[in-house]
Amino acid sequence: MQSWPASVAKARFSELLDACLNDGPQLITRGGAELGVLMSLDVWRRLQSVNRPSLKQLLMESSAQVLEHLPSRPRGVASRRRVLPTNW
Repeated sequence: MQSWPASVAKARFSELLDACLNDGPQLITRGGAELGVLMSLDVWRRLQSVNRPSLKQLLMESSAQVLEHLPSRPRGVASRRRVLPTNW
């Protein structure tokens, strides 16, 4: 993966895009610190599909594994509606 300083990436963005499409993901740095990666849409979609299970995959797993993926509130924390004054 080639590294591009942010100032160079900004000035030569078209070249950065071409390098991304032809050579793969490109690393963007500022002051020597790694900030981000520019990658093609195909690579991005492939990474997203691998990292996120589909609903079908979740349903096919055992119930214990399914529960790990579902968002939940901590037990004992109830959300209550605020009661408004009657003269409001």
